Amino acid sequence: MKRLSALLFILLLSLTGSPALAQQHQDQVVHATCSYCGMDRTKFGHSRMLVEYEDGSEVGTCSIHCMALEFANAIDRVPKHLFVADYQTGTLLTAETAVWVLGGDKQGVMTSRAKWAFAQQSDAEAFIASHGGVIANFDQAMKASYEDMYQDTQRIRKMRAMKKMKMKKQ
Repeated sequence: MKRLSALLFILLLSLTGSPALAQQHQDQVVHATCSYCGMDRTKFGHSRMLVEYEDGSEVGTCSIHCMALEFANAIDRVPKHLFVADYQTGTLLTAETAVWVLGGDKQGVMTSRAKWAFAQQSDAEAFIASHGGVIANFDQAMKASYEDMYQDTQRIRKMRAMKKMKMKKQ
């Protein structure tokens, strides 16, 4: 059903003169929310990731944090393709060839230490000039995700507990 919805969405957009947009964001139609935290993958289109496994299945996440969870939980599944959104454009690119920036003053998605992907080295360098951080490759970004996992999970739990308490008071 999700695939049919995606195909209809693509057809509609292509008929309205925007097929490039339809193809670019097809993953957000098929995987509207993150498989782990439930966040809206369109709202977090600048940090989203998509893995296609050898068995033909796919998993969409909002961030590298949630993709690290996917990889830890799906240890016996072999990724065929791994994509990440370019921070600047939201266009999916191969995660392994992206230029990654770790850290900086922009809050990360599901993490305290941001991990952003860029298609172009120059865009990553411009980001660092404005916001700080350091250049990294995909392996370094994924390793940082696992290193940050415990503290990030604690922070997320606290934030969700506070949100529940606030909702009960209202």
